[in-house]
Order: sequence, then structure tokens, then C-alpha cells
Amino acid sequence: MNFILNHKLADGNSPIRRKEAEQVIPRISTMGELNEYEALNILQAREWAFSSRTMTSTNPLDEFYVRTLHSKMFDQVWKWTGKYRTNELNIGCDPAEIVQRIPQLLANAKYWLDHKTFPIDECMIRFHHQLVSKIHPFANGNGRHARMITDVIAVKHGQAEFSWGAGANLVTEARARAAYLAALRALDANENDVKSLLEFARS
Repeated sequence: MNFILNHKLADGNSPIRRKEAEQVIPRISTMGELNEYEALNILQAREWAFSSRTMTSTNPLDEFYVRTLHSKMFDQVWKWTGKYRTNELNIGCDPAEIVQRIPQLLANAKYWLDHKTFPIDECMIRFHHQLVSKIHPFANGNGRHARMITDVIAVKHGQAEFSWGAGANLVTEARARAAYLAALRALDANENDVKSLLEFARS
């Protein structure tokens, strides 16, 4: 899997370690093929997540759902899906803190929504930012996972899905990805600077 290990990652992507790269399920030889497999897997996960049966029978603000959704999104590509990372990254919390931080975030989001602490869209954007930027729980796929679960929670609360840069592919479209990362970093720097990420998410 040297093509994965040697591939120059886009800004904001989690590096893929050898141990993780060795657990690719399909036989692939290029990053393009990997992206295609992941995209197909994510489409299938989306069908599951937004089906009427799943929407009525599951709670996306449950820790088990967080891991299940990640597994559904990448289980045909990576063997380690749905498992929290054990390695340090230059983003997110210490891996030992993930099992405590996820339930805390879910409880916070539920409180925000139940008590109308912020408008619903702002609740979702704050949840998204904390999940992808402050915790970053998985070895890979964090942005895509955080965007999908945010959309699921929004729909469960009567809101439309977010467009995330007018439906741009934030894995491959550099300009849209840069805008998304800049908005996340603005909120990193100032917890009240929600405007940029909210506008991007609804653009």
C-alpha cells in the first residue's frame, strides 16, 4: 500500500499510517480507486442513514450510532471502521480522551437542542466543529462522517440537510475544501465565530 503511504495528502487530511494502510479491504493500486470505493461505500451508508426505518428507529445522538455510522460509511474499504483511533494527530484530542469526549459532546448537543441554547443550525454547526476539529475520533474519514451525522441530526429535528459548499466534493475540490477548513479554523480560534462555518454549510 505504498501508494497510500506516499500519496501527498490534501490540507486537513489525517495521515494514513502503515498499520492502517495495511488494512485496506479491496485490491486497489491508486488513490483514485480508493476514493471511488469510499464514495460508493458512503452512498450506501447514506441510503441506510436517511431511510425512514433508520431515521425512526435510531438516535444519532447516541455513542453507538456514532461508531455504527462510521462503520457503515467505510466498512467495505477499511477493516478498522467504527473503531476510535489510538494514534496522536495534529488535530483532535488525545486518543485516550475520545471515549469520554464523545458522550460529553452528544450530551451537550442534546442539551443545546432541548433547551434551544442556540438556533438549530448553530447547534448543529457547533456539534460538527467539536466532532471533527476538537475530537477527530477516527483514523480517517472524520470530515465526511461528521458532515453526514450532522445532516442526519438536522433532518431528525425538522431541518434541511446542509449543502456544505453547494454540494462540493470536499475531498477533491481544493477551493471548497480550503474554505471549509478556514471556517473550521476560525471557530477553533474563537468559539463565537460560527458565522463562516454556518454560511459555508448553508451555501
